[in-house]
Amino acid sequence: MNDETREKLMGVSVATLATALYKRGLRHQVIQGVGPVGHKGRNMVGPAFTLRYMPAREDRNQLVEFRNPEHPQRVAIETCPPGHVLVMDSRKSAAAASAGDILITRLMMRGAAGVVTDGGFRDAMNIAALDMPAYHTRPASPTNLTVNEAIALNEPIGCGDAPVFPNDVIVGDDDSVIVIPHEIADEIATEAVEMTAYEDFVMERVRAGETIIGLYPQTKKEHAAAFAEWRAAQGR
Repeated sequence: MNDETREKLMGVSVATLATALYKRGLRHQVIQGVGPVGHKGRNMVGPAFTLRYMPAREDRNQLVEFRNPEHPQRVAIETCPPGHVLVMDSRKSAAAASAGDILITRLMMRGAAGVVTDGGFRDAMNIAALDMPAYHTRPASPTNLTVNEAIALNEPIGCGDAPVFPNDVIVGDDDSVIVIPHEIADEIATEAVEMTAYEDFVMERVRAGETIIGLYPQTKKEHAAAFAEWRAAQGR
């Protein structure tokens, strides 16, 4: 993704992006059930690098598997490109951890933009203190080998019922996470910036006592003129 698009997406909400995608018929792009491990006060933005888990089979998932240098979970941590978001399909199960604080710290040190799982993290209190954004469903202490086997890297996955393809653009705010198809990321970012400007104008008018009828959505011409004046004054 280009730097201009990244910068635009840093300043818009997941809710606004969801509306922009809905206008294009895309209804299921929000990753359901996940929230920030710790609030960062800034968006998480980056292309997706994916890891898929499958149900564990006991003979294949003993602790000794972590000694394998080609274990997909470890390889994901060590190969997720800088600036990308590691997105994990953990089958919407937090019965076992998708990863813990040591692996997530390593991911941060390698320059990742963030991490998302539709499962849970162990050592969540430590992950919350990291500077890198992280999203999960809830804390989960058992090792992922208990329930899941890391099986595939950087292929299409489902995460929290959202379809995620490698290099789709992931955006997370202090509420939730959304997946933007990479083919339309630039136009969605531009539209969301425009929508955000109007929403900020609306909020200012609502706080001043204005009715939302005719204002949100904008159906009265006088609001269009007032918005144009507001935008010029705000430099937006």
